[in-house]
Amino acid sequence: MTENVDLPAAPANRHTVHAKGREKLLAHAAMLLFAALIAGSFSFGGMAAQHLEAGPLTLWRYLMTMVVMGILTFGILRVPFTTPRRVWRYALLGGLIAIYMLTMFAALEFTSPVQTGAVFTLMPLISAGFALVFIGQRTRPDVLIALVIAALGAIWVIFRADIGAILSFDVGRGELIYFVGVICHGAYVPLIRKFGQGENPVAFGFWVVVFTIPWLLPTGAVPLAETDFAALPGTVWATIAYLSIVTTAITFMLLQYASMRLPAPKVLGYGYLTPTFIILLEGLLGHGWASPAVFLGALVTAAGLLVMGLLRD
Repeated sequence: MTENVDLPAAPANRHTVHAKGREKLLAHAAMLLFAALIAGSFSFGGMAAQHLEAGPLTLWRYLMTMVVMGILTFGILRVPFTTPRRVWRYALLGGLIAIYMLTMFAALEFTSPVQTGAVFTLMPLISAGFALVFIGQRTRPDVLIALVIAALGAIWVIFRADIGAILSFDVGRGELIYFVGVICHGAYVPLIRKFGQGENPVAFGFWVVVFTIPWLLPTGAVPLAETDFAALPGTVWATIAYLSIVTTAITFMLLQYASMRLPAPKVLGYGYLTPTFIILLEGLLGHGWASPAVFLGALVTAAGLLVMGLLRD
């Protein structure tokens, strides 16, 4: 008589196992804060952009971020310092972020923030494709539907409820340049999961920042060296502090935290809220409030993201 033997279950794909309960709620809260902090960089970054070009501004920002994250990682959190293993992982991730940043600023030379904002809404869907290819992470159809609803609301907000502006959208050189950067950023989130090998997440983030800097040197090194820092107004220094500490170091940790607990499309879906937060911040700063029709689009985006968050991963 043949004895039945229970075979061990196949190991689960760690890239398709997501957080539940409190961890899941914290991951969604992290991305909500992420979207709000990123929105602040647009309003505050405009102040510095009036006095410093994009290349040196971005390089200075990442040099400061390297210092901040170094102090946080090895000083405050006392993570043991070890040289990074498989350096090519950090170099690739740093390159993706650098390309995204540089193409965004390059695109604005040919087109407007409104047009680039419309291209930005393609990122979650692109990320869903990369997540499937890189880590075998499938996006449920109902999640995709929620993302599309959120995207429609975001487009309505970006174009300030102007149907004529939406219909007249013309894909030009700037949009195509920025689309390259959006593809790079869309690949970045699932690759965080793929490349994570159990390293401390903060230390991992520090080394990504370090290996982003070499990609920024060609466009920023010489102009930054020639900058008269003493002549820069205090608003530039304050903005650099915000960009390096808040919208780079803190948002990176928020993104890292959420990326290890949520599917990539859900993580990047929160980017749809950034235009809404920008509108709210601009109003609070006294730059004028958006029309009720625009806020209706923001409500649609929020509803789409709420449904997406409640759906099973």
